[in-house]
Amino acid sequence: MDLSDRQKNLLRAIIEKYIETADPVGSETIEKEAGLGVSPATIRNEMVKLTNLGYLKQLHTSAGRIPTSAGMKFYVDQLMEEKTLSLKDEVAIKEELSEAKDRFDQLLRHTTKALADQTHSLALASNENNDIYAAGMANILDMPEFYDIDITKTVLSMIDKVEMLRQVFDQLAAEEQIKILFGEELGVPYLEPCGFVVSRYTMPNHRGVIAIVGPSRLNYQVIIPTMRYFSQLLSGFTGI
Repeated sequence: MDLSDRQKNLLRAIIEKYIETADPVGSETIEKEAGLGVSPATIRNEMVKLTNLGYLKQLHTSAGRIPTSAGMKFYVDQLMEEKTLSLKDEVAIKEELSEAKDRFDQLLRHTTKALADQTHSLALASNENNDIYAAGMANILDMPEFYDIDITKTVLSMIDKVEMLRQVFDQLAAEEQIKILFGEELGVPYLEPCGFVVSRYTMPNHRGVIAIVGPSRLNYQVIIPTMRYFSQLLSGFTGI
């Protein structure tokens, strides 16, 4: 079933508010802040329809709604407008990576550090030997989703378990440059609230994957163009 323009605008408003706050979103909040020009009753009715269609879910009877992975995918594919990286950010990233352009292992260390700083998430990189580089572990501790120790422990333990990360990285098909994954798609306990953005790099002598790990409500408007830029920069290093 195709969504109406009003439903698309409502879904976008709910998801962007959820990305901002991590809290379930109620009809009153949308009515006050989204400027959709419809009554709270109409918003509630449309939220019920979006829930029945599988784009939203309600955790508690009296609570607002949050997006499902299907809702987030629809948002990324059809509703979201990517934000352009600022020239200042591009220069800072390029300088950070250029400091390590002579040694591949240092390059991946600098890459994960810069990627974690830029996205405020956990950043990972791997090479063709399945060596794992990671930075930004402390970033996820500030996010409400990771106040649950079991979730945090599962995510951090992935860094030491190549087979778990391969399960994520291998979801990126050969023809894809960027892949968004949600924890509930992986079937791993405690990863349901998590989101992953995976991209590949291809250099003359090296190839591998870079990834961001965070909550499912990652700011994809910024994360996706950032990942694309890092991938392009890495792929442009030819002398290592």
